[in-house]
Amino acid sequence: MILFPAIDILEGRAVRLLYGKRENATDYGDPADCARRWIDAGAEVLHVVDLSGAFGQTTKFLNMLEAIARLGVPVQTGGGMRTLSAIADRFSAGAARAVLGTVCVTNPEVFARAAQDYCGKIVAGIDAKEGKLAVNGWTETVQKDAFAFGCEAFSLGVRDAVFTDISRDGALTGVNLEQTLRMRDTGLNIIASGGIRDLNDLISLKDAGVYGAVLGRSIYTGAIDFKRAIGATS
Repeated sequence: MILFPAIDILEGRAVRLLYGKRENATDYGDPADCARRWIDAGAEVLHVVDLSGAFGQTTKFLNMLEAIARLGVPVQTGGGMRTLSAIADRFSAGAARAVLGTVCVTNPEVFARAAQDYCGKIVAGIDAKEGKLAVNGWTETVQKDAFAFGCEAFSLGVRDAVFTDISRDGALTGVNLEQTLRMRDTGLNIIASGGIRDLNDLISLKDAGVYGAVLGRSIYTGAIDFKRAIGATS
């Protein structure tokens, strides 16, 4: 199972949010320093998100993305990409893969075109609250079924998805294994995100054959030792 240390960037700082709410942010310092920390611990890929962009703010995220990408580990990036040019900018800045969420709902034509143009480099961002998709930095929930969207993404040629149960994100309450496994029925390779609290959660995901997991608060607080987690899931 692939482990993706998360570096969520808000106003130039690496933070962790609770339930996706920006007012519940914990600051963990310089994003590039965080990237080096996880690379030194054995990370083979990073999950870097522009939270400011996701909330609709203008940011200097691309500069930070370039700096992190230069460290030599593949970067999967998400947050704030609403246009084809914004997606292209991420790849130009060194990203290996782009996770698309809000644009899949607000402008599905852009999502379809990106899936066609970038083939295996596009990842579906399935951010769900009570089975419905959440958009715009998770500030809105729309009446679009998360599972149905996963099926649509697969039909467009997308093969990987980050599935986040927003009700558990940042809370260390345990991964939603049932819904994570249900999402696999879309045909997508699922990267679990949200609520992962300890090594037992990771082992449960691995034993169930889940493709990957995004690790956030659990590794920043030390609830999960990242080096040990790599050993237990590789």
